[in-house]
Amino acid sequence: MAGVTSALFDRGVSVFLCSTEDNPIPTQRYMDAVIDKRVDGIIAAGKRTDRQVPAELSSLGVPVVYTIVQPEPNSVCFTVDDEGGGRMATELLIAKGRRRIAHVTGPANFRVVHERALGYKSALASAGLVEPEIGTIMDDWAERAGRDAVRLHFDGVVAPPDGFVCGNDQIARGVVDALALRGVRVPEDVSVIGYDNWHYYAEEASPPLTTVDMNLEQLGRLAGETLLQMIDGHVVEPGTRRLPCHVVERGSA
Repeated sequence: MAGVTSALFDRGVSVFLCSTEDNPIPTQRYMDAVIDKRVDGIIAAGKRTDRQVPAELSSLGVPVVYTIVQPEPNSVCFTVDDEGGGRMATELLIAKGRRRIAHVTGPANFRVVHERALGYKSALASAGLVEPEIGTIMDDWAERAGRDAVRLHFDGVVAPPDGFVCGNDQIARGVVDALALRGVRVPEDVSVIGYDNWHYYAEEASPPLTTVDMNLEQLGRLAGETLLQMIDGHVVEPGTRRLPCHVVERGSA
């Protein structure tokens, strides 16, 4: 929203926020309201790339840009290069000298989980490395998942990991805390990298988390600028644009 607003505010464009939470009933009411207000365009922002907006927006007769959601056919969409993010996180740990890198991430029914796992596996393969004994763990977006992953990777395992690529910063916090309870030093003994750059979790961890930032503000800004082009009558090629991530280095790696 910060990125969208920054793109539109200087052009004197007002932004109305409607939160639907995947519920078609308020979505329909919002659609009726925005048409009554004669809005110039819509940015449909989601939380999952494998979920659709619970309404058909292409029939409204105004330009629509989709972000981080499964778009309608032949539409314009901006999303995150999650495979690239998973690869980037793993490559960083490899560059730090880590050779037994585990991956612990969210539920298997999220598309981004599999995309990030592909990036993780491709980085290992390019470096001639293999997954640790336990392999990738798909669990929950919670600290508990990180604590459980440490237990599985360390109890009775001959060669435990020396690095963890985590699916979000909450999982990474759980990994760091569980390692500390075992007397394992981060990052001296084991490096840990999170995902999201959620400041509350990343900066308040001990040590602060190295993490992947998805550049969401930039994504919102590009979505807003593109919508303005469409409103002004410019032809914008349909398709999904995947924006690269970047790594924010702190103390855990």
